[in-house]
Formats: sequence, C-alpha cells, structure tokens
Amino acid sequence: MPPPTPKNFPPHGDSRYERVYELVGLIPAGQVATYGQIAGYIDRCTPRMVGFAMAATPEGRDIPWHRVINSRGMISIRANGERDMMQRLLLEAEGVHFDEQGRVDLDKAGWEGL
Repeated sequence: MPPPTPKNFPPHGDSRYERVYELVGLIPAGQVATYGQIAGYIDRCTPRMVGFAMAATPEGRDIPWHRVINSRGMISIRANGERDMMQRLLLEAEGVHFDEQGRVDLDKAGWEGL
C-alpha cells in the first residue's frame, strides 16, 4: 500500500471525523498543526470541520486535540472559554512557547506533516 498523501489519508476509516482523529494522533508532543493543515489531508474536509471534530472528541480517546490551533498560530477562542486555558497549559507542558500576543511560532513548533 502506498504511503498516505494529502487527500487520501488515511486510506481506511469510515468517517471524516475518524480520519481527523487518526491524523491528529500523529502530531508529536511539542508540535502543533493548524486546522487547515489537517483538513488538507482529508478529502472534502474543511478547517471548520476539523474544529468541529476536535470539539466532539470522544471521552476516553487518546487524541491530542490540544495540538491543533488556528492558522495565525493561536488557540481558537471557544464559546464557553473553559478549554482555551487548558489547551494552552497542555501545550506549554509539552514545551510549546507562546509570544506576548498568545501566538505559537509555526516555523519552530509547526508539525511538518506527512
């Protein structure tokens, strides 16, 4: 089987959310990916769909949802605001640094992908 490439990752899985979860699971600790970057690997997927998938991450699944941020290198603000700080704390615990504006340097901490 050929290695995964954009638009066919992963070759198995029965839903886009499952594909998102599998791909996000490949992001190493201390690195981040953007919603758009993840969407680019999955056919008929948008950054917004990746965000919805991250928000719907099932309990008990070991999916590093916190490693997905927006294209500006920032944590996206959520309606209730509860997970925003948790996401930052989890990333900082992995060694991801934020500047004074709350941005991650994607050149330094960005995942290269597949």
